[in-house]
Amino acid sequence: MIPKAAQLLGLAMRARKVTTGEEQVIAAVRNGQAHLVLLAGDASENTAKKVKDKCSYYGVSCVTTGDRHSLGHAIGKDGRVTVAVTDGKLAESIQRLLT
Repeated sequence: MIPKAAQLLGLAMRARKVTTGEEQVIAAVRNGQAHLVLLAGDASENTAKKVKDKCSYYGVSCVTTGDRHSLGHAIGKDGRVTVAVTDGKLAESIQRLLT
């Protein structure tokens, strides 16, 4: 994961604009709260397919980046497979850095 993107993700976490965990992320996508979903590169095929399909259906950007440990480290938690950013401006900035 790009250091600047990790910093912004940490900022989003401190601002409580982040949702983690597969079920919570999918719920955020369904409810229209998620603006960007980050998926760890080492996620299981099942999880990756489920999250990508939901994001595609609801029109939410989904970016695969790093591994579960780098994604978790960016938000100050243990390994995380999926993270949803719920703030539009932060999501836009993080996505611009990652693509």
